[in-house]
Amino acid sequence: MTATSSHQTQSFLMRRFAEVGIEPNTKRGQNFLVDQNLLRLLVDAARLDARDVVLEVGTGTGALTAMMAPLAAAVVSVEIDRRLHQLASEELFDAPNVTLLQHDALKNKNHLAPGLLDAVGEQLAAGPERRLKLVANLPYNVATPILSNLLAGELVPASMTVTIQKELADRIMARPSTKDYGALSLWVQSQCTVELVRVMPPTVFWPRPKVHSAILHIVVRDELRERVPDLAFFHSFIRAMFFHRRKFLRSELASAFKGKLDKGDADALMRETGLAPTARAEELDVDTMLRLCEAVRVRVAETC
Repeated sequence: MTATSSHQTQSFLMRRFAEVGIEPNTKRGQNFLVDQNLLRLLVDAARLDARDVVLEVGTGTGALTAMMAPLAAAVVSVEIDRRLHQLASEELFDAPNVTLLQHDALKNKNHLAPGLLDAVGEQLAAGPERRLKLVANLPYNVATPILSNLLAGELVPASMTVTIQKELADRIMARPSTKDYGALSLWVQSQCTVELVRVMPPTVFWPRPKVHSAILHIVVRDELRERVPDLAFFHSFIRAMFFHRRKFLRSELASAFKGKLDKGDADALMRETGLAPTARAEELDVDTMLRLCEAVRVRVAETC
């Protein structure tokens, strides 16, 4: 999903795109926000100041970038579409604290692109008080890996303020024993607090998507991250526990750690954690899943 600048309307965008002979590529999430109040709400929710290095994924025409640049120490923005990158370069030619990159934000589904990380790291190193924030109208097709990988990587943002599909927002905020609750819910909630800023109908975008969207403000909390002894293990653990979300946990444990745990070990670990033999992953809150994960991690380490 892509944003518009303060002077851009749907008619402006249609005329500008016609001038350069291009059309939005909706397969890449190129749906442009044309409600200026909502665009400003996104920026305001991020609470930017002179300490912030902003990462934007999906530069679009450079409009959101231009709005954020005067508020932040630096903005690093990446756009996969060469044509939009050129339009943004023209929009932002006189913004000295903006770095525009033209490539995929992802190296693969589990890692951000090295060039993007290098550019962000360089800006963070320019001042001792600098901190990273993600602020973006995230393209729908990369929203989940962008959010997940930032929490798993070395450059962890202070906050992530994003426009995403409402369906994805529901999954991130979901509570145990609901249909949307899963590994992503646990991964984000184990480290962050999440605020739903606004739900947005398709009518505020051009072209209109087929789904509602939402602005989420996600704040990373050090005190929550410190509860997780091994973030990489926890990340892989919760994904494995939800591989078959309706199976009993004892079966998922024995399957995920085949050769290291049998069903007897799984039963013992669940008893230690206070779980019934019929417990399923979708029933466990963050604290309980953390306790189970740590018990499994210690037991598996003992068998190595």
